[in-house]
Amino acid sequence: MSKLKQFVEQSWLLILASFCFGLLIAGTNRALSDRIERNKAMKLNRLVRGLLPDAEYFRPLDTDLEIKSSRGQKEKVTVYEALSGTEERLGWNFNAAGSGFQDKIELVIAVDKDFQKLRGFQVLASNETAYIGDKIKTAYFRDQFVGAPAEELTLVLTGEPRKIDSEIVAITRATVSSEAVVEIINNALLQIKDQMQKAGLISGHEDTKSQRN
Repeated sequence: MSKLKQFVEQSWLLILASFCFGLLIAGTNRALSDRIERNKAMKLNRLVRGLLPDAEYFRPLDTDLEIKSSRGQKEKVTVYEALSGTEERLGWNFNAAGSGFQDKIELVIAVDKDFQKLRGFQVLASNETAYIGDKIKTAYFRDQFVGAPAEELTLVLTGEPRKIDSEIVAITRATVSSEAVVEIINNALLQIKDQMQKAGLISGHEDTKSQRN
């Protein structure tokens, strides 16, 4: 008992300091976390408006859609309807994420009002290798997706990047990062499109054909 008392007498300042330090770290993390989330929300808003510049506001669907990630995990996704000031639909946008070469890649993706063509994507967050994998953020790579069909995309190693179709030319020396972006978009795009068609939010394949005829 005397040894315990002696230990407490000798260690009380250290214990108190550790406790206070722990509280300080917890408070700092909470403050920084809130700031990070606010900054991320502001960045998201800016990126979405860059993809759908004519939209006045964005209205979320009443219910979240659920997609299965490449790892088999189910994830909820909120899809937003981009609207003009007169509530004319201009497009749709949603977030999607997946594994990159270094770490997780988060994208914001936009499609046209009929969900037939991509309006493009922007990188919300990534830690890909500087000057190599992070070239997924450049217009050279991203411009290939603007106007591409909203269907399964295919990554190719060589080709004409200025040709807009379902083939996406990989970034030289960054095939893994390029493939990650294509997989993230394909995985979310196809599942979301299918669920929205089944819910009657957009036309299905048969409806589209009959409209053309």
